Amino acid sequence: MTHPARDLLKTTTAALAPDPRANPLIPRIADGTATRSTLASLALEQTWVIPADRRAFEFLAARGEPADPEAAAFFTALAEGEALAGERLTAFARACGVDEAREASYQPLAGCQEYPAYVAWLALNASPADVVLALTANFSAWGGYCATIATALRERYGFTDEACAFFDFFAQPSPELDRLATAAVQAALDAGRLDEERAHTYGRLLQNYEAMFWNTLSRVP
Repeated sequence: MTHPARDLLKTTTAALAPDPRANPLIPRIADGTATRSTLASLALEQTWVIPADRRAFEFLAARGEPADPEAAAFFTALAEGEALAGERLTAFARACGVDEAREASYQPLAGCQEYPAYVAWLALNASPADVVLALTANFSAWGGYCATIATALRERYGFTDEACAFFDFFAQPSPELDRLATAAVQAALDAGRLDEERAHTYGRLLQNYEAMFWNTLSRVP
């Protein structure tokens, strides 16, 4: 028996999957040739990305609450997840040699902040249900990257479990988040308010901005 929302999430994720060769940094982290300076920049950029995305998800949840409670529940869960991830980020930053003073004075890279800027744009302008579909497709690639990084940090760089917890968090499958995404997409399909073409455009742009993030970091000496 088919499930329209689940099938749509699967096909959209497959259609938007990035070329594995498009990310120049992940292979370098995986084989241990990425510098500690690059890892520190990754941590510092995430100190800007995580709170920005959390606020965007909170705004999307508030927008969806009146007429799209299923999407609101999805974004509420995402915002809570970003808060938990943020709590784990400090240990990674400290393991990379980033102290509070450096974190406070850090000037983020424009190419790394395109992604959260676009998520904020989606929060203001896009239909919450369309964003559910676009983000779910994007998260699949992000989760894979995090799994690779978590393994490499332990095996190639000697990081502790605590220092890897930020990436472990995103690498772990989330059946509850999958359930919420499926419910949100199905509700939008049933109500005739899901614009699949628009959601695909959002997802494509998210993947492009994600690629900018990694390509920008790959140029950090």
